[in-house]
Amino acid sequence: MEAMEIALKTYRIPEGKSVDLKKRKTHVRPAYESKADYETILADHVARLSDLQQRHYAANAHGLLIIFQAMDAAGKDGVIRHVMSGVGPQGCQVFAFKRPSDTELEHDFLWRATDKLPARGEIAIFNRSYYEGVLVVKVHRKSLKAEIGPDSAQGDELWQERYRSIRDFERHLHVNGTRIVKIFLHVSKEEQRQRFLARIEEPHKNWKLTPADIEERQFWKDYRRAYEACIEATSTKEAPWYVVPADDKENARLIVSQIVLDALEGLRPDYPDISLEKRGQLQAIRAQLLAEGE
Repeated sequence: MEAMEIALKTYRIPEGKSVDLKKRKTHVRPAYESKADYETILADHVARLSDLQQRHYAANAHGLLIIFQAMDAAGKDGVIRHVMSGVGPQGCQVFAFKRPSDTELEHDFLWRATDKLPARGEIAIFNRSYYEGVLVVKVHRKSLKAEIGPDSAQGDELWQERYRSIRDFERHLHVNGTRIVKIFLHVSKEEQRQRFLARIEEPHKNWKLTPADIEERQFWKDYRRAYEACIEATSTKEAPWYVVPADDKENARLIVSQIVLDALEGLRPDYPDISLEKRGQLQAIRAQLLAEGE
């Protein structure tokens, strides 16, 4: 079936655009009419992504980096699991960025991402990312002591320096063939509360909730402001941010899958042309294999 039209410009943040997350909806009219409709649309998106990823891998021309950021319980894991379910593991890897290790803290905040970047023909998915360096540490500034060097800027200048480093880093990646898509799953505080309660009520989800998750809720406004400043400063034409309403998990998955589809289609990947010499070799091999079966 034809994929439903999802107006991605509604969610894409133009370069230089101010961002007020309080005014951006966490729930919008869904792009599906029923559960069955959702499953049909998602299956179509997944099939198209599978085909495009195979062509992307064969073309070996660009890398694709997809970054997910969100408040806790916004659905990052579920989005990645459902949307990328048809993508072959050979050409796609998922990396989760947690608290920096001692070794990572001995380097600049971008260092730990560099060896996880996608090669040409590959897709890399960052579940959280180097953006934690302008989010978590901005809210919990005591942790900065372990990160910054002796020559680091102080106060607001530090964050402006980091935003500039990110923009320069992403521009460098873009001009060298890596395309970047950044997705913020925008969930409401009330929806997060309901999902935390579900993690308590459903035994198989108990492991997902810790006291630290609840403690972080008191910093909701601080995180919101950190995300607003971050998205404003780093959404560019080459590496845009998408703010995706995430209170409806199914709808968020459809929006995200459309974003990834558009990104891959924009690369126009295709299987490499086969030369006449190569075609001749293949025909010779074919004749040999047929002869073996006689």
